Amino acid sequence: MNILRTFDILVHLKENINKPDILSAKRNGQWVNFSVDEYYNNARNFACGLLAKGFQKGDKVATVSNNRPEWNFVDMGMAMAGVVHVPIYPTIGDEEYRHILSHSDARVLIVSDINLYKRLKPLADEIDSIEAVYTFNFIEGVPNWSELTGLGEKEKVRWRDELRERRDSITQDDLVSIIYTSGTTGLPKGVMLSHRNFMSNMQGVFDLFPLTPKDNVLSFLPLCHVYERLVNYLFQVRGCSIYYAENLGTIAQNLVENKCSAFVTVPRVIERIYDKLVSKGKDLSGVKKLIFFWAMRLGERYRVNGKNYPLYNLELKIARKLVFSHWQKVFGGNLRLVMSGGAALQPRLSRLFFAAGISLMEGYGLTETSPVIAANNLSSPDNLMIGTVGPVLKNLKVRIDEDGEILVKGPSVMLGYYKDAKTTAEVIDCDGWFHTGDIGELLKGRFLKITDRKKEMFKLSSGKYIAPQMIENLMKESIFIEQAIVVGENEKYASALLAPNFDYLHMWAHEHKIHFRDNQELIGDTKVQGRYNKEIARINKHLGKHEQIKRFRLVHEPWSANTGELSPTLKLRRRVLYRKYASLLRVIYAYGSDEENRGTIKFHK
Repeated sequence: MNILRTFDILVHLKENINKPDILSAKRNGQWVNFSVDEYYNNARNFACGLLAKGFQKGDKVATVSNNRPEWNFVDMGMAMAGVVHVPIYPTIGDEEYRHILSHSDARVLIVSDINLYKRLKPLADEIDSIEAVYTFNFIEGVPNWSELTGLGEKEKVRWRDELRERRDSITQDDLVSIIYTSGTTGLPKGVMLSHRNFMSNMQGVFDLFPLTPKDNVLSFLPLCHVYERLVNYLFQVRGCSIYYAENLGTIAQNLVENKCSAFVTVPRVIERIYDKLVSKGKDLSGVKKLIFFWAMRLGERYRVNGKNYPLYNLELKIARKLVFSHWQKVFGGNLRLVMSGGAALQPRLSRLFFAAGISLMEGYGLTETSPVIAANNLSSPDNLMIGTVGPVLKNLKVRIDEDGEILVKGPSVMLGYYKDAKTTAEVIDCDGWFHTGDIGELLKGRFLKITDRKKEMFKLSSGKYIAPQMIENLMKESIFIEQAIVVGENEKYASALLAPNFDYLHMWAHEHKIHFRDNQELIGDTKVQGRYNKEIARINKHLGKHEQIKRFRLVHEPWSANTGELSPTLKLRRRVLYRKYASLLRVIYAYGSDEENRGTIKFHK
């Protein structure tokens, strides 16, 4: 398979997978399909339109959009013309937008809809390099992206030879995209990725997952995220029909409508799906409720690769018939493969989905590595170990540094940070090893296990290290806890702020006849405080003495990307949380001045 540059995917599709529904999106309540020919023609016409507008190799175009076929048209069109794609999240703040649009030197901005246009047009007008703002949706009086494809279609004969020359001049090592990291701290950095970066990574994962042109797949993570983008390329090369979900709230509906067999996700989405399933189980009564939770407990003991006992297999057969078969109906009846990345996945969730007949596998990577470094997969029984992120890709090298940091070398490591040679030199050493900032280990010499972020680990005043992500992930296994942040740097002990799972907590409060006006009153109730004391005490039994959570506080609002506590990839923004809850943190470490016996774990000798 001779796919060396991203736009070579289009040639591969035309020659091998000339299907009528390679890309699909819902418009006015109906799914609209785009064929390979339509995909190719739109991309070519967009490329010609850019040439007609005077775009040179290396010029930049920024997009801020939801997932849609048009995103692919402009992505491939830019690549053909040697223009660099700068995809941006539609959920970041104005300060980040100003920084990215200015720092990237974008000449044109394309947004998806009227709301983004109204928000970003004034910001774009402040930036000298931006010449025009277009929209994907048709909006009266606003320039539309189709003006560029229309121009390209009209003048394609004139620009045909130049486009061919431009396309032929592009090498694997040419810059194809600048992706700005979501930035859990500070302003985002522009990661420069080449054709080789993307396509070598696509080759690295190509044989790991059994997908064919007969498969429909659902896409809902933002295409501006490197993970979804890389898998989007993989799905296309595999010839899968890609259906772009309307939004996160329609995932289940869209899976059913299109009988999708696979999707990629982040752990938070899986956790929400799990919480909804448990809530439905709680609504059952009598024998049905007992059977549901028996099946859940059974599923959490599942062992992959046929390592279950005969009696377990018999029980699982019953559980699948009585309980897990209903899960499949919820997912459309055809789902068999889910790939999770972006953060740590709770092993019990992976076991549970495997027990239900859905392979839920965890992988690992960074924007700087295009992105996949390691992935559990189904290519052989020996390539799957729950609790790890799987074997390292065959075309990459990984070693663990003396301090436990994961180092990576290979063709998918970025070119560097845009306009930031100093930071680039800090993360890519003179021998070409990229320093990930993650702490990990290799189990059995090949399965990579991530234990924490190097920069997020902290010391207590006793000198003991705390790895917060591991503890936070353990906390989120509780049905009562939506999110958690562990704190305590330079303090005597570790503490936590907890964002409750309010959907479940409201139901629990109703069952226990707890009356409340709002969430703030609810978290102050003594019964609620007592229940969370029990949860943290249970979790502490699984932790070392210095890791145990001595104090905690509940917060009355959920955390999200929209409100700023989470990044667009749903990771904790620790600095934001520290600032937002500074007063609570002062109370936690006031050493008894505001205890009131609430949120303080009592240990018994």
